Amino acid sequence: MSVRKVMPYAHETVSDSIANTEQTADTERPAQRSVDRESSELGERLRKARTEQGLSLRELARRLEVSPSLVSQIETGKIQPSVRTLYAIVTELGVSLDEMFDVNEARSQPAPRRSTGATLRVAPVGEGSDAVLVQRAVDTQPIDLEGGVRWERLATGGELEVEFLRTTYGVEAESSRDGAFVRHNGHEFGVVISGTLGISVGFEEFLLGPGDSISFDSTIPHRLYTVGDEPAKCVWVVIGRYSRVQ
Repeated sequence: MSVRKVMPYAHETVSDSIANTEQTADTERPAQRSVDRESSELGERLRKARTEQGLSLRELARRLEVSPSLVSQIETGKIQPSVRTLYAIVTELGVSLDEMFDVNEARSQPAPRRSTGATLRVAPVGEGSDAVLVQRAVDTQPIDLEGGVRWERLATGGELEVEFLRTTYGVEAESSRDGAFVRHNGHEFGVVISGTLGISVGFEEFLLGPGDSISFDSTIPHRLYTVGDEPAKCVWVVIGRYSRVQ
């Protein structure tokens, strides 16, 4: 199931969209701004990455062209960043998405034996790039983002150039609440497991249902959003995000 149509989009910078998000941050409902454990921990990791590079909060805000208040609210967990905002911050800080997940607390469990008697080697989550890596469901690390978007880190074996995620877009969720498009380096691959996901890539728009898949150049402005009254659950892979956007 797909829909193609020509539609306008704002080819704006990342900082333009973040600034728009900032304008609405103080008017969100209290429930949307609650400090839950996941958003607080994400904010702490972002703060740690910033301070390890010797960047002040004001300097990071200046580079992103947003107010220090917005950066502070994200770092303290008072608000959740959108998909677009999180990509902008980690790109500016030069860190991987894996570093934003709670990989150090993940637990490795003994793997079952094959029928041949061989034992699967299980490395800690995020370690053992030359090993077979099994990540148990109980060890999956989530990040909750603005507007009902959840990312869950899947096993990558510590491969820096691969971001392997299970994503859930809740009802009415979208990658950027203000409807702006995002662009970043890399190439994306995704498959919808359940629900319906709308994806705008450039001037084309697609509706993907269960079993439908897509791939596209991430440097093309794009936007993801839920269609209908059921959350859209997907498996997503981004390769090559660390190549510089031209």
